[in-house]
Amino acid sequence: MSALLAEVERRAFKQAMFAVRDEDVAVDIVQDAMLKLTENYADKPIAELPMLFQRILQNTIHDHFRRQKVRSTWTTVLSALGHKDDKDDDYDPLETLQARTDANVSADPAENAEQAQIVGLIEQSLSRLPARQREAFLLRYWEELDVAETAAAMGCSEGSVKTHCSRAVHALAEMLKARGVSL
Repeated sequence: MSALLAEVERRAFKQAMFAVRDEDVAVDIVQDAMLKLTENYADKPIAELPMLFQRILQNTIHDHFRRQKVRSTWTTVLSALGHKDDKDDDYDPLETLQARTDANVSADPAENAEQAQIVGLIEQSLSRLPARQREAFLLRYWEELDVAETAAAMGCSEGSVKTHCSRAVHALAEMLKARGVSL
């Protein structure tokens, strides 16, 4: 179980970051999902655990947004005279993440810099996708789940997964093309 959690931890954090755009909340979501998996499904066969974890992670992300909506409703009602949070609109927590340096490392610093810039552009573009498209894209292409597994993790039909993935790929290609990136 611990080997599985160590393997999926970074990718799960990225998924949560793309969804909630808050580093602390993303860490909490991943930790909650890991706890739920170990507390409720430790007796399951190891082959079933990656899919269960993905479903738990997605449900935990959705639960966060539900709680946030309820809190925001009550906060708005109870503090109608309060001021909005003065956060920096340009802050992007994805800029604080380091790209993995243990894979596809080149000896050429210029090539490494270019690859890091492209990864940054891809991550920025991913964060601009609608939530369901981003979720489908990450599960299919980053987590390498098949269509049926992605549909189970997202709680939708296989056709919806295909539609979301197709739209995400086309939108990402357009966003990257507009920034001069051709893959």
